[in-house]
Amino acid sequence: MFTIGDFARHGRVSVRMLRHYDATGLLRPAHVDPATGYRHYTAAQLARLNRLIALKDLGFTLAQVGEILDEKVDAGELRAMLRLRRAELAAEMAATAARLGQVEARLRSIESEGLMPGDDIVIKHLPSRRVAELTAVAPDFDTVGPVIQPLYGELFRRLEAAGIAPTGPGVARYEDAPGGGILVHAGVEVTAAPREDDGLRILDLPPVERAATLIHRGSMETVLPAVQMLAHWIDAHGHRSAGYPTEVNLECPENREDWVTELQEPLL
Repeated sequence: MFTIGDFARHGRVSVRMLRHYDATGLLRPAHVDPATGYRHYTAAQLARLNRLIALKDLGFTLAQVGEILDEKVDAGELRAMLRLRRAELAAEMAATAARLGQVEARLRSIESEGLMPGDDIVIKHLPSRRVAELTAVAPDFDTVGPVIQPLYGELFRRLEAAGIAPTGPGVARYEDAPGGGILVHAGVEVTAAPREDDGLRILDLPPVERAATLIHRGSMETVLPAVQMLAHWIDAHGHRSAGYPTEVNLECPENREDWVTELQEPLL
């Protein structure tokens, strides 16, 4: 048998927590010395302790943990519960990382206020381009990333299945959705004939007579300062915007921080 201190060390918990689990009936000592009151545990009790801690980390209350333990949850069921919780935590971490990226982008915008390198912005004519695209609605621009990324994955999968090879860069464009939110078009240049098939559209985008363009280097999570730089430049030079900037992915290496994207904002 182990003293409570030894058992706590082997179980990687505190003595205080073991006493609490004893008081609540979740994990009773195997033996309590009637003369001294010292608690003693067996190595076999580590299995119950492991399940207790795992269930608590899953978010169950101690009362719920007790009920589950008393129903003899087996290792297979517990593994399934832990896998589910792991997936939930991973999703929470991804959402937190996305929010952090948005905060960083706002911070960069604040830090770049008053800095307008106008030489980096060029007004150009944009010819018509043929694209294959899929479309979905994002509630707002903060949620565009989680919407557009799977759209591109599905787009390339469907193009490959149809034997259509991209012939140019990715072209992401945005519109206000009729019922609210942002209409997200994830597209790529192709030469296939125009058509529409189960949401996949191949179409010719009309030419744009004048667009203010700017090169953004880095992931799209950090594009906000560039978008707002365009807005400042357009306003300062007496132009009027005619819609959201189109994003043309000129270079998309594996490291997203090395991406090169041209922002093309149409002008009236």
